[in-house]
Amino acid sequence: MPKMKTKKASAKRFTLTGTGKVKYKKMNLRHILTKKSSKRKMHLRASGILSEDSAAKIRKQQLPYD
Repeated sequence: MPKMKTKKASAKRFTLTGTGKVKYKKMNLRHILTKKSSKRKMHLRASGILSEDSAAKIRKQQLPYD
């Protein structure tokens, strides 16, 4: 039987926490930052936690390394 492979796109974007939650970096902090307020940029810096419905899908993509 061939090896089970991780979806590399998923592995680069998401990490699993110790409790099994899925952590990700928020979008919209790469360019065109002058029109965004400091408060908005500050909140975008913090990492987000995926909802449980979406997290199950991501965990399945990263199955070999759960």
